[in-house]
Amino acid sequence: MARPLRFDELFRTMPLIAILRGVTPAESEDIVGAIIESGIRIIEIPLNSPEPFASIKKAVRRFSVEAMIGAGTVLNPEDVERAAEAGAEIIVSPNVDDAVVRKSKALDLVSVPGVMTPSEAFAALAAGADVLKFFPGELLVLSVIRAYAAVLPKHVPKVLVGGVTAESIRAFANSPVSGFGIGSSLYKPGMSASEVSERSRIFVEAMRLAGFEKT
Repeated sequence: MARPLRFDELFRTMPLIAILRGVTPAESEDIVGAIIESGIRIIEIPLNSPEPFASIKKAVRRFSVEAMIGAGTVLNPEDVERAAEAGAEIIVSPNVDDAVVRKSKALDLVSVPGVMTPSEAFAALAAGADVLKFFPGELLVLSVIRAYAAVLPKHVPKVLVGGVTAESIRAFANSPVSGFGIGSSLYKPGMSASEVSERSRIFVEAMRLAGFEKT
């Protein structure tokens, strides 16, 4: 199955992206495993984590059948290549960089650049982006998101990232928001796998209650 199609399938079932900023190679398998067990199947390991490519490689080797593992905070084409070599299937950035998006697509990876304005969103799509990451999400109220969505292609997933909590998810039910990226409210460095498992389950339940889960 093509990677964008697999992403769509996993994301539609449970539209959450777990962002593990600060995870280490030694704990990556346990943390990722706990998240997958809760029902979240898309995992991002940011490149400003300790030895991120080692963590990506370990997570991919262990969980590539159950989940898609991506690299986050990818800022240049060279790191897109390194992430691909480690086995990453998704490239997430905080910004729109034409070269990063195009390199991601040249390597058949799912491209998820960060956008804040319609101009950035359309520039990302023109470069080949598969998913739009609205970041930082704390700055975008629902009325603004609805205005953006009115002019953006409906089939493109729109993911809100930044400041998302289990409590704030309900406010976006029945909105153009397709799903969420969750970072520090799910995982912080030093957390145990059991703590992350509990937080993951709380998020999954919040998504179900808000009607985001699709079976």
